[in-house]
Amino acid sequence: MSGSWQFASGMAHATHIHSAIQVEGTGELRVLAMPKSQVELVDNWDVLGLRATHSIDYHCADVFVPATHTYLATTTNPTNGGAIYRLGLVNISAIGHTGWALGVGRRLLDELKLVAAAKSGTRNAAVDTAQFHAAYATAEAKLRSARAWAMEVWRGIEDTLDTGELTSTEQDTLLRLALNHATWTVQDVGQTVHRWAGTAAIRRGPIDRFLRDLGTGTQHITSSPTVLQNCGKWRSGAQPRAHWEFLDLTP
Repeated sequence: MSGSWQFASGMAHATHIHSAIQVEGTGELRVLAMPKSQVELVDNWDVLGLRATHSIDYHCADVFVPATHTYLATTTNPTNGGAIYRLGLVNISAIGHTGWALGVGRRLLDELKLVAAAKSGTRNAAVDTAQFHAAYATAEAKLRSARAWAMEVWRGIEDTLDTGELTSTEQDTLLRLALNHATWTVQDVGQTVHRWAGTAAIRRGPIDRFLRDLGTGTQHITSSPTVLQNCGKWRSGAQPRAHWEFLDLTP
């Protein structure tokens, strides 16, 4: 195999890498796994947020990968592991992305609470106003609502997998929609934190770091407008016979 890829998240700590390629002749999408030593890494992760993921680019030329180290990218037939691996590659990744968004939102609100406690009682403290209290309560409600819906969606998926069945197009749609909703809800929560944290949001510290991480994470393709539009096509009935192939809703 030969080619170039972007966003090899976690590569600094990995021993192997897996790359998706379209097989010449058949057109099928396969994932190939190989030792990190067989690719050339490009140290170009100079970004605003999510610096710790070290999501660098890489490329390789004429690397041989045995068939035993490959699998069909869209497979829902795992050779190892439990029921969760029947979700497929993209759906499993949605678990991590959803958890990340909700975790960042929780941490930001917790940090804002600490800032409010430190500033309360000082001269002209904005955190002592009814406006701040209402804004915090609204952000809390938004975050908890997004989390509750995500948990509901994934609870239903777990029940389906426990029966030995695969997820339906409806469930595949909802897990993507819940991820999109959680991500952009937390982005809104982040704006609230930035607004009320004052100078604590502009100096180096937890709030600054998580706001930068949030600004970077919202750019991930899983939370893009296109995925949201595809969710709408299914839910509105515009494409009732469609199914998901990665992040595309295929008629």
